[in-house]
Amino acid sequence: MKAKILIIEDEEDIAQLIGLYLEKEGMEAVLSPTAENGLEQLKKSVFNLVILDINLPGMDGFEFLQIIRKENPIPVIIVSARKADEDLILGLGIGADEFVVKPFSPKVLVARVRALLRRVSNAGEEKGSIHFGDFSLDPDAYLLFKNDKRIFLTAKEFEVLRFLVLNLGKTFSASQLYEKIWAKKYGDLATVAIHIQRIRKKIEPDPSNPVFIQNVYGAGYMFHTGSNMQNRKGHGV
Repeated sequence: MKAKILIIEDEEDIAQLIGLYLEKEGMEAVLSPTAENGLEQLKKSVFNLVILDINLPGMDGFEFLQIIRKENPIPVIIVSARKADEDLILGLGIGADEFVVKPFSPKVLVARVRALLRRVSNAGEEKGSIHFGDFSLDPDAYLLFKNDKRIFLTAKEFEVLRFLVLNLGKTFSASQLYEKIWAKKYGDLATVAIHIQRIRKKIEPDPSNPVFIQNVYGAGYMFHTGSNMQNRKGHGV
């Protein structure tokens, strides 16, 4: 089955160009000129990924992302002319998986789409649910539950948590996680810290004193099951 991509972009020529390149690569592209229309499209159909502009008429991309992240873990790539660090941090902080600055190469964007879809697909390689504390992580279904309640994670959040869980007790630096999860040796390592913070807010009883994702001073991050940790204090990012 071909991947179905929702492109939310009000500049028609850019949206059509992205759609053309995606379709050349065997994917289906659906164009949406507004965030409001994008929300309607997500209600009507199942998509594999969203390419999202920030500057949109009416509701902007940030607001759209905040709305869907309440219940939908679909991978999202922000494509924006905004270059400020604050926009990058905000976009990643509220749930984007990638941030691409305009102008961009359509070929590079399509390569990022393929890489993100591949990482989501490969997340099911490890079989069986993994349990820690009150949580159950299902690598096959790309799901996390706390007791019977689903905890929504973005694709990148899931990949970070899954990697740390599968490497229980091992310590990884921010640069190592950036290379393993984002497949990049160089870049903005703040991305790692942002995702760790977001995951902690969703799984830790007290994110400022983390039980599961521990900081190892001067070395990086380590996942712990949470047992026998009641008296141990962690540290935030």
